[in-house]
Amino acid sequence: MSTYDGPAPDPRSFLILHGWQNHRPEGHWQHWLAGRLGELGQHVVYPQLPDPDDPDLEVWLTELARHLDALRGSERVVVAHSLGAVLWLQAAARGLPGTARVDRVLLVAPPSASVLAGLPEIAGFTLTEQDFTLPGPTLLVAGDDDPYCPEGAGAAYGEPLGVPARMLSGAGHLGMDAGYGPWPAVLDWCLDGTAPLTARAG
Repeated sequence: MSTYDGPAPDPRSFLILHGWQNHRPEGHWQHWLAGRLGELGQHVVYPQLPDPDDPDLEVWLTELARHLDALRGSERVVVAHSLGAVLWLQAAARGLPGTARVDRVLLVAPPSASVLAGLPEIAGFTLTEQDFTLPGPTLLVAGDDDPYCPEGAGAAYGEPLGVPARMLSGAGHLGMDAGYGPWPAVLDWCLDGTAPLTARAG
């Protein structure tokens, strides 16, 4: 039995960033993840970013900076999906205040520049330069058949940024239409950054 009677360690702090046209539906893996982390006593920030159907990059960057400033705890982790992942890359490229305070980042299924440029509602998010250094340990995970990144996430982002990429077979855009509701592996990674990011069963 432990004889330690000091204060309990601070919980980790998680910022979960959604993508385009995402209104935080209950069936999405990010919604599930936020709930599970909260049940485990972690500090979770899962904001509804403004105008998700017609987002503005500058507005989203302002919101991101505000939420980063509120992160606390023993470890600060960002989990970003789709356009939220590109938002994080834009913030890192600009050296947005607060990005350097983050300990770990998971980028899930970022759409490629060619796809972004062809969609008027989100063309302003297109990352035109990748000659910057990410502020902390970053992992990229994507489907090997993602229609929003036909070049492949490894080629589009992993190799240019020097980020390890985990490609999941047949996982599409890792959204609800690909069956990504509950996703135990992403919860495991949140709690232990060495845990492997694997596809959800079934």
